[in-house]
Amino acid sequence: MKTRQTLLFRLIDRLAGAALAAAGTALVLMTVVVGAQVFSRYVLNFSLTFAEPMAIQLMGWFIFLGAAVGVRENFHLGLDLLRYLAPPSVNRLLDTVSLSLIAIFGLFISWYGFQLAARTWDTLIPGLGITGATDFLPLTCSGLLFTLFAIERIIRMHFGAEPPVADVSETALPKDAV
Repeated sequence: MKTRQTLLFRLIDRLAGAALAAAGTALVLMTVVVGAQVFSRYVLNFSLTFAEPMAIQLMGWFIFLGAAVGVRENFHLGLDLLRYLAPPSVNRLLDTVSLSLIAIFGLFISWYGFQLAARTWDTLIPGLGITGATDFLPLTCSGLLFTLFAIERIIRMHFGAEPPVADVSETALPKDAV
């Protein structure tokens, strides 16, 4: 059982790494496309018709993939006041509830992203000539990743594989300030 669990966690580690690499690549590509558009418009006096829709596509990917990795790595903002004041057993319950809500939210994002993609399948994005459904693929994929990463953190928290949340004791206020 332990080896299967370790293998699963390694696969999810690689998936998170791939998602982060894809988000970074999309960010760099978007920067290049926008830079090329600015150069083309203001220096060459010619506008690239594909630049804006492509930049929007790439922006969707890096935002949503980055957000999914943020769920896994616990990089998102949160209200930690209760965590500082509550005992560890209550913190575990709060984390479980929070991660469960994130997993459900991910399913909703994925489901509604899929529905929007299905409704826009027959449309074309001007300038790119690809289906409008691609606008909603980042929602569908990242929603599934939100759910997967939240469930992974719950499993790790309850089965002792790793601590699910970064240790906040180092960033907490000094004891004499409370």
